[in-house]
Amino acid sequence: MMSYNLRYAADDPAHLWEQRRPAMAELLTREKPCVIGTQEGLFGQVTDVAADLPEGYEWIGLGREGGSRGEYAAVFYDARRLTPVEYNHVWLSSTPAVIGSTTWGNVLPRMATWVRFRVGGAGELVVVNTHLDNDSAAARQQAAAQLTELISLMAPMPVILTGDFNTAAEASEPYQMLTESAGLTDTWPAAAERRTPAYATYGGYAPPRVGGDRIDWILAAPGIESEVAGINPFSLNGRFPSDHLPVQALLRLP
Repeated sequence: MMSYNLRYAADDPAHLWEQRRPAMAELLTREKPCVIGTQEGLFGQVTDVAADLPEGYEWIGLGREGGSRGEYAAVFYDARRLTPVEYNHVWLSSTPAVIGSTTWGNVLPRMATWVRFRVGGAGELVVVNTHLDNDSAAARQQAAAQLTELISLMAPMPVILTGDFNTAAEASEPYQMLTESAGLTDTWPAAAERRTPAYATYGGYAPPRVGGDRIDWILAAPGIESEVAGINPFSLNGRFPSDHLPVQALLRLP
């Protein structure tokens, strides 16, 4: 599994998407995650990632403003290993079926995309991918409650939640809600092996630093074992693919 905020294609001096794309392509080609939950990517970026992944990958997503408009919480997957059975897009608001809705104080719409997969002949898996608001703590708390309810409806299927939660692990209310009320496990501290230091997952295109906030998480339902975890500091010729670092986990399903 990988969770990765791609950083939308902003007019960032020295960090334009066309400059970052080769590093992103190299990273994904090296790692070949079975599933990638991406955040912030615009339609052109999502299609670029799809083109740059090795053969056999497909994706599911929708712009948060409807159609191809706005940022995506897309789910990429290795179609040789996983078969989508059902999917949906929900907006993190009091009207989750209304495209682009914002009702909790967040200025920008926030959403989640979920996909139910068939895993070979071994059963099913649900992946939920999201991006919580960066400005409103109240909106993040309400969104975590909504995600908790959504995940409860999916039991007893194994669920994995990926996302940029825009709040620190351990200390924040959304984290407590998702790990306690929703019963999910944070795959980073739970991992039998951690292959990197605990880097801050928002790096701002700077060299990774230890001890900052982990705002990007991979959470898993009970019964899913976290064997290996990492926060990948990959760069190509000094260029980082995004202003976030990707979070990765090798998980064993029940």
